[in-house]
This record gives sequence, structure tokens and C-alpha cells, in this order.
Amino acid sequence: MKALFVQHDHVTSSGPIADRLRHHGFEVDEILVVDAGNFRTPNVRFDFPDLAEYDLVVPLGAPWGAWDDESIGRWLTPEVEWLRQAVLTDVPVLGVCFGGQLLSRALGGTVAPAPKAEIGWTPVHSDDQSLIGPGPWFQFHYDRWTLPAGATELARNAAASQAFSFGRSLAVQFHPELDADTLQGWLTEGGATKVIADGQDPVALLAHTRAEEGAARERTYALVDAFLERIAMLLPAASPTEH
Repeated sequence: MKALFVQHDHVTSSGPIADRLRHHGFEVDEILVVDAGNFRTPNVRFDFPDLAEYDLVVPLGAPWGAWDDESIGRWLTPEVEWLRQAVLTDVPVLGVCFGGQLLSRALGGTVAPAPKAEIGWTPVHSDDQSLIGPGPWFQFHYDRWTLPAGATELARNAAASQAFSFGRSLAVQFHPELDADTLQGWLTEGGATKVIADGQDPVALLAHTRAEEGAARERTYALVDAFLERIAMLLPAASPTEH
């Protein structure tokens, strides 16, 4: 089986999601939409690959708005259509944060700025903790989706919807791929200013992330396993001893 990660910026890693897919025998490809040289001018043109080559697509997060066609529309609107085609052709999608918001748009939902940012380690209320664990999960977003028609909301908190499924696809608003090295990259590329503006200390947030990293990785593994088995139907259901 073959999985494709869509990295929208040069500092976001596929992290433990990719590690877990490799554990299950997936070949993992990664494509980068906006490279470091275009980070300040991200409205680039990009050709997305043939979906027929992949069994799973994982669009990751981004520092831009999933609603901002004016700033990144040269690749944003083609990606929305590409993800719509993925769903229509029964290629499972695991959308992460910005990627989950794109999935909402692809399915007819909307994305817009939220009343407030959500940054840091945050619990969520899950309707099925064996599928979406309660966390804490790392959050770093300013926008939120509306639930597309036909989707099933799986988790939420007071700030935003946190997860939904649609057919063989899953969107999560939080960042199960995050590790401390990725967070360090985000902080270096402007994220530290955003954390400070939110009234938090980026040094303390990074230290918290390093302390949380091991437990967070296990939560991510459990999420990926449940997604592959129960949503994407790419693995047979396993007994608890097999995880």
C-alpha cells in the first residue's frame, strides 16, 4: 500500500503518522507545495499527482487560511478539487488541521476565521474514545470548519469541531503529527510571535511539547490504527494485543 503526505510548508513534518503507516507496511511519499524560498510569497502554482497511484492521502497543516483563495488560490482551489476527486474515487483522506479544513470545503462545507485562536495542548470531547482519544492534542489554528452535509462529527470542544468522518475519510482539527522538532520549526518561522500574542510563552510551550512527546506519539499511533481499521478500511480489525 502507498500513502501520500501533502506538506504545504517546509517546516511541517509527517512525524509519527508516517512512522505508524510505515509500521503497517505502507510506502510513504511526500510532496511539498510551498518551499522555503516561497514561504513569504506562497501563491505558487502546483500540480497534484495522480490519485490512482495512492491508497491513502494525508494533507497536513499550513500557516495560511484554508479559506484564503486570494492569497494561496493558485494551489488551494486545485487542492480542494483534488481532494473532492479523492473522495469521489474512494481514495481515503486523513486531513490534519488545514488539511481537515480543506476536506470540509471539498465536501461542501465552509471554513472561516474562528472567534479566537486555539494554541497548545488541549483535551477534546469525543463520542468514541476508541477512535478519537480525548487527548490532550496539540492545537495551532485560527480557523474552523462547518460540518459538511452527510458527515458525522466525532469530537469537539468549546472552540471548534475537532473531528468528522465522511465515508472512508477522516478530518481532525488538531495535530497528531506534531513532535517537538516540528513545533520548533513553526516557532522559528513566525509561530513564536503568534504564541506570544496569544498570551503564552513559546519556550514553555516547547518544553511542554517535549515532555508530552512520548505519550502523544502513542495517542497518534492509536488514532492511526483506528482510522485504518474502522474508517479507511485499509487494515483488518486487530485485537488489542496486536497494537
